Amino acid sequence: MQTRVSEMLGVEFPILAFSHCRDVVAAVTNAGGFGVLGAVAHSPERLEIDLAWIEDQTKGRPYGVDLLLPAKYAGADEGGLDRESVRALLPPEQQEFVDDILRRYDVPPLADGADHESHLDLMRVSPKGYEPLLDVSFAHRIRLIASALGPPPPQLIERAHDHDVVVAALAGTVTHAERHQAAGVDLIIAQGTEAGGHTGEIATMVLVPDVVDAVAPTPVLAAGGIASGRQIAAAMALGAEGVWCGSVWLTTEEAETQPAVKQKFLTATDKDTVRSRSLTGKPARMLRTAWTDEWERPDAPSTLAMPLQGAGANQLANYFVGQVVGRMNAVKPARQVVFDMVSEYADVVERFAAQA
Repeated sequence: MQTRVSEMLGVEFPILAFSHCRDVVAAVTNAGGFGVLGAVAHSPERLEIDLAWIEDQTKGRPYGVDLLLPAKYAGADEGGLDRESVRALLPPEQQEFVDDILRRYDVPPLADGADHESHLDLMRVSPKGYEPLLDVSFAHRIRLIASALGPPPPQLIERAHDHDVVVAALAGTVTHAERHQAAGVDLIIAQGTEAGGHTGEIATMVLVPDVVDAVAPTPVLAAGGIASGRQIAAAMALGAEGVWCGSVWLTTEEAETQPAVKQKFLTATDKDTVRSRSLTGKPARMLRTAWTDEWERPDAPSTLAMPLQGAGANQLANYFVGQVVGRMNAVKPARQVVFDMVSEYADVVERFAAQA
């Protein structure tokens, strides 16, 4: 499985594991893959703790950090939003709609003494929010910094290259990929609509070869609907030089997925996801639930721009997951998931060789 990506990152297997859980990141890196910590919801203090922990666990093996760097979001003209700004921008009709959902589904109010403003904690998508996270990241020995949403700013690319850090960016269309390449990105992740989280409308099977051809010789990772060795082999056949996986780690032993949500994932089928704006304000694939259905009602208000939509979603929300959830029917250690992927990939390669 040695490709330009595995050589670039210094790993045995070009399997990149995106996770918000530091335990998954460390486990995949220690298994020969490459863990990537999703840090958009981290405070600088928490990120410092998690990166130090990852480095202690991985003993010099490489890992990366992923952030959201959207060009368009609420408050962009002001450089970002604080809690007071968010409260002022939430339309009364939207808050009333959310309150009605919570009442009908018997979600109790916060207890006395609880942090009544914790739901207003925002994803750090503005420069004011993510630059402190970058300061923490570059103070550690990360090998990769990825933008999961939006083109990396020129100053970020320059700073990363000064630290010998690979810059990656996710793309849901050829146009996005070409824009990333023109900006100077080192690695492009072609993510099909099957993927969990923020995703476009083009399927992985169609998107990956188009992006590979459009941005050559820049290496490409395939993402979206990849959770097995056969799917990795298919990605390689399409011209990718590795894979970026996220959903498959949500049901591992190490994952911090809430037990109730993990159980939903384990019993879900590939038909049980939906692409919805109901969690973040931007299209993202997630498990279909009462929350997503409520926002599809004809009388539902329009969703708000990122990050305002998330200010009312947390109490009834589930979690982002891709269509591959239908294959996630057993809890395994992350290390075992990597080994299963590699073993099945080897079987496919041998089968192809025998057919030649």
